[in-house]
Amino acid sequence: MSRLTLFTTGTFLAFLWFFSSCEKILDPKPDDQFTDEFAWGLPEKAEGVLMNAYANIMTQWDHYDGDNFLDVATDNAVTNDFGSGLYRLVYGGICNQTYPLANWDLAYEQFRYIHLFMENGLGDNVIYSVVDDDVDATHRRRLLGEAYFLRAWWGMELLRTYGGVAEDGQALGYIIITENIESGQADALRTMPRNTYEECVQQITQDADSAIKYLPLVYQGPSRVTGSAQYGRATKKAAWALRSRLHTLAASPAYQPQGAYAISADSLGRKWERAAVTSYRAITEGELGNYQPLQEHHLTAPTTPSEFIFRMHFSNNHMELRNFPPAFFGQGKTNPSQNLVDAFPDSNGYPIDHPQSVYDPQNPYVNRDPRLDLTVYYNGRTFDDRPLEIYYDKLNGRYGQDAAGYHHRNTRTGYYLRKWLATEHDMLNPVQPTNARHMHALLRRSEVYFNLAEALNEAAGVFGFVEGAGPNPSYNILSSIRSQNLDIPSDPYALSVALSGEEQFRDLILNERRIEFAFENMRYYDMRRWLMPLDEAIRGCEVVKDDNSVIYHGTDSGGLEVTIEKRALSDPRFYYAPLPLEELLKNPLLKDNKGWTGQ
Repeated sequence: MSRLTLFTTGTFLAFLWFFSSCEKILDPKPDDQFTDEFAWGLPEKAEGVLMNAYANIMTQWDHYDGDNFLDVATDNAVTNDFGSGLYRLVYGGICNQTYPLANWDLAYEQFRYIHLFMENGLGDNVIYSVVDDDVDATHRRRLLGEAYFLRAWWGMELLRTYGGVAEDGQALGYIIITENIESGQADALRTMPRNTYEECVQQITQDADSAIKYLPLVYQGPSRVTGSAQYGRATKKAAWALRSRLHTLAASPAYQPQGAYAISADSLGRKWERAAVTSYRAITEGELGNYQPLQEHHLTAPTTPSEFIFRMHFSNNHMELRNFPPAFFGQGKTNPSQNLVDAFPDSNGYPIDHPQSVYDPQNPYVNRDPRLDLTVYYNGRTFDDRPLEIYYDKLNGRYGQDAAGYHHRNTRTGYYLRKWLATEHDMLNPVQPTNARHMHALLRRSEVYFNLAEALNEAAGVFGFVEGAGPNPSYNILSSIRSQNLDIPSDPYALSVALSGEEQFRDLILNERRIEFAFENMRYYDMRRWLMPLDEAIRGCEVVKDDNSVIYHGTDSGGLEVTIEKRALSDPRFYYAPLPLEELLKNPLLKDNKGWTGQ
């Protein structure tokens, strides 16, 4: 039935008055205006409230505290931004008031927008299509699915940040809230403890399942509601991928209850089985397609690749300004570590210190995994119009113009960031700088395949199977990933590791995750969920030119080690985040994560 008969003269005059005013429809308003019957009856206004929960998802890769990649707080990199909270973090300089990844207030603000919309933006008074009932119903269904997805997204962000184990061994998450709490009800929050970790997992899972129920698989075609013009919004694919990330995190060692709360090995095994089944369903029911290696053209893609399931996009040169070498008008902020460079195998898949490796420490960048060149710039590699000079010229007693001794912002490690940066010629020329289009991939297809391989290995071993998790064991999945990236027909090293057992194969999986997702802000969480050592010294590379020879220091595991930064993160409390002090003061029922009480 047509909705035209409902669009009365009075309604039209009301719309005409509203749009002739100087107010912007999507501007946030106080509660008394949000809940005004007239304002909530405007579809653009109602949908705009929900859009805030999208708008507050970060759009750029290097968005952490002072515009850094989170990798600089891991063994993957260091930062030249010495005033950054992430720089203080690696020296242990954080507490309940200074945690640089704090997102408690931000996440609960998004919950408020989401709940305001769910309670007011889907009523009968809000008409999203005055022309067609079916279009209106489809629009409502999509918006409801988006609301559930966004609540799952922000719940997951809280859980990744604050999930941990309290002093008494209880695994805790965040305070679950599923309705809007008005300012007059704020006292209620002061009597609510953190929900258990598993309760948070269940809540996020339910929200993801609801999103899967209501959202389209993808946006395609000419439809105004579910057509390609809506690309970038939440989809079934994205909800499935988020579910895979959630269940992998939930099975990880750091988030298992301890002491009197400890669970059995069987219970932990079931969590890994859940992660495996979810990841396989994400691939099949989410129709993600086969794993494919990340390609050069993905780094600054003009259109969204199928690899990027949920993404933001931005068109500027900010990331280049922060990370290009200073000689090319950048700030050289993010410096990949030798630790990371050493993690890339040789071109046959062998670790560089393996007896069968073809790696040459004095020619360290040839015969390597192709992903290395997607990730870092090194001495002699061409940047824009010339080879980088990251060396000390011993004969002439001077530093190359891209080396640490030449400019105070030059690389500290001997490496510059390559991944995600544009390659346009003379891009940052002060006279006429140019921009580039970038994708910030928040969920990638590849992550789901890695989650599946990891979960299968933990639940069933290297060659085992889990009912409902597909026909391939962990070994098949990972060796296929490596073979495609290395472009080799077989992978004898992966097989030798697989035959050594699941612990050795786990290390291989985690190293492959490190390589695959370098500078995607995932290493920080992987290190903590697996309780990896956080105090490993960060190493670099020094290059010396002498006559016609070039000597590399720091590239040989048995040679001179070039230490750049020592990390003061040996205390176990650094595996977890401290809760915000103001929340602890307001709510005496909140348990902080262990190690942070009284900090």
